[in-house]
Amino acid sequence: MRLALGELAPVPAEPLRNVARLAACVAAARADLAVFPELFLSGYRVGDRVHRLALAAGGDDPVTVELKRVAATTGTPIVVGAPVGSAARAGEVTNAAVVIRPDGAVAIQAKRYLPNFGPFEEGLAFSPTDASRPVAAAGRALGVEICYDVFFPEVARDLALAGAELLINISASPVTSRALFDRLLPARAIENGWPVVYVNRVGVEDGVVFGGGSGAWDPRGEAIAAAPVAVPGLAAEERLAVVELDLDQPRRWRPMRPVLRDVAARPAPPGR
Repeated sequence: MRLALGELAPVPAEPLRNVARLAACVAAARADLAVFPELFLSGYRVGDRVHRLALAAGGDDPVTVELKRVAATTGTPIVVGAPVGSAARAGEVTNAAVVIRPDGAVAIQAKRYLPNFGPFEEGLAFSPTDASRPVAAAGRALGVEICYDVFFPEVARDLALAGAELLINISASPVTSRALFDRLLPARAIENGWPVVYVNRVGVEDGVVFGGGSGAWDPRGEAIAAAPVAVPGLAAEERLAVVELDLDQPRRWRPMRPVLRDVAARPAPPGR
């Protein structure tokens, strides 16, 4: 599978402009799947505007319609971060990963763990979810999580046990956290025996410097080389890269490190 990693800086509160930038990257990459950062469509530090910028849970708002057009025109499924109105509770908003397939299908995975410490304080704007489920796209079962979720290994484990074939983490992580993600992401690959893909944004918003560091790791936790793709108009700190993933590798690797088999054979702990 050829994946495009869009390490970009969004234009705050300008979702259609961000869709246009995303579209240019998708067209240039010619990938099987294109991935963009957490809250890329809205920007991260947009305050109370998040309610106005939230996509409709039903997928019929103008921004989602344009994303569907991009996916259909290029034939490329897209994973991108956005605020999305809660389908369960009117007036609430989730920090979500939106997965758009070329056939027009839309899937939403909300963030499970919201950082509520400076400078993030996401609990003021967003409602979390308690569940993660694999999403079908590009002929595969994708496990999608968002940024801080990676600090909680049960998120990735739930997705792996449910049949996801790789983990995609979209992020808006500051440069001060980059060393932690550099350690945690290959660990999630090793402990679940699957590839891990990470796409983090760059740029500065409201004094927060975002750290980039996007990449991919194989089931052994080894980094996978990424090839740059030229896109006109990208800022100096932005980049588009593609990686080639062997999604049959977990099937060959897991018998030698049967972690999922062994954990699945044990009873779930109390409360799970």
